[in-house]
Formats: sequence, C-alpha cells, structure tokens
Amino acid sequence: MIDSHVHFWKFDPIRDSWITNEMAVLRQDYLPNKLIDELKANQVDGCIAVQADQSITETEFLLNLAHQYSFIKGIVGWIDLKSPNLDEQLEKYAKQPLIKGWRHIVQAEPAGFLLQHDFIQGINTLRHYNYTYDILVQHAQLPEVIEFLNRTENQSFVIDHCAKPDLKNREMEDWAKNIRLIAQQKHVFCKLSGLLTECDWVNWDEKTIFNCLDVIFESFGTERIIFGSDWPVLLLASNYTNWISLIKKYTKDFTAADQQAIFNDNAVKFYNIN
Repeated sequence: MIDSHVHFWKFDPIRDSWITNEMAVLRQDYLPNKLIDELKANQVDGCIAVQADQSITETEFLLNLAHQYSFIKGIVGWIDLKSPNLDEQLEKYAKQPLIKGWRHIVQAEPAGFLLQHDFIQGINTLRHYNYTYDILVQHAQLPEVIEFLNRTENQSFVIDHCAKPDLKNREMEDWAKNIRLIAQQKHVFCKLSGLLTECDWVNWDEKTIFNCLDVIFESFGTERIIFGSDWPVLLLASNYTNWISLIKKYTKDFTAADQQAIFNDNAVKFYNIN
C-alpha cells in the first residue's frame, strides 16, 4: 500500500499561519518519525510527501527527508511555475528522481489564477520533464479547473482531496456535475483524501462520505483513483486507522485487482514510483 498524500513540517506560527488556534492538534512538529508507526500498523509500505508551504526551501526540506527515510517514495514539491527561468530550475531538479511532481496552493488564490498565460506555460513545460501536477482547489473553483484543463497539453494531473466538496452542508450537486466533466479527461486522476476535514469535524458521518465516493468512483473508475490520507491534517477530524478502515469498508466488495489499484498500483503508475 502507498499513501499518496502526507505532509511534514516543523511548525512555525508565522509561516504556518493557515493553522489557526482551532487547529491546535496541528500546531506542533510533524516529521516522519511520527508517521512511521501509523504506516506499520496499517501495513502501508510508503508515502508521497506533498508540499504545505510555497517555497523552494520547502522542496529542499521534503527532498532531504526523502533521502533520510526510505518509506518516503517521492515528493510533490513547490516551484514557481511562472518563473522566466523555469526550464533551468527543472533541469536542476531532474537530477533528483525522488521529485515526482509539483503543486501550488491554488485554493488560496484569487479567481483566474489557473488561467494566467505564464502559469499555463509553466504547466505545459512540466510534461517535457515527465512531472506530475497536483491540482489543489475548492469545489467552487472547478469551472476554472475545467477551462484550465482545456488550455493545457495532456499533462498528468491529479485532483487533490476530490476538489474539497461541501460535505459540511451536503451541497454536492454542482461539485458532482463538474467532477463528471473533469473525469472525461483521461489524463486526470483523483485522490481519495482530505474528505473528513470537509465535514463537520466532530459530527461527520459515513453516509455523507460514501455518497461522495459514489460520485468519484462512477466518474473516474478504479483505474484513476489513488488512496491518500492527508495526514496530519486528517487528525482534525479523525485518525489514520479510521480513514483507511473507512475506505477499505467502501471498497470491500471490489475485486482484489481493483483494491490493489486504488491502494497501490495507481499511485505507483501516476507518480512513477520505483
């Protein structure tokens, strides 16, 4: 099993200002030594570490951790995709096979960010280096994502956290419609991650999650869905074992091959894990 979405950080209250006081459990260091027991207990063999800060320092931090801990099978870093010397930077990082792809925290950007000419140029450059790109957006940004995908050139994409549907208010109609449109593009994958924290953290329920998963599986099929935990952010609403158990419960009647694809093979394929 591969967990395709975890974060690591040394907590800094200024840099990590997104971690508010109501997120007290996250206001501490989360490094690989805190995750390793969770992985072992749930028979997870490795993970992908994903950026949580938008800096080259973050990319180097994750790369350094991946060199220290063999269970980190790859990283999704941050790079300035609008930079005029992007090619030069990507050439440098191409010598680091542990870097699998890149991400920008688009959910925090103003409307139209994805459609900027220099950003799209940067995205189209990634394909020449065989890099993936994680799309991190809120459900309301999906119409912009659809236009963005229409302007990019067959790049390998994955939608993080199922595009954060409004599970708290159970308003999923527009989200579902847009997810179905996006899934028609066969180079786009979707991560099963980050859903519990889109619910009421205390009173989330299995049925709401399963209704969301119904849409994802009907749209993407088992061949383009990747398991992820979003640890440690997950801890706001539950724990690692509960999340894996929930996804295993949902997929219990799937074929062994489909389960293997969701929990391992699709991540290996998408992120080119050795």
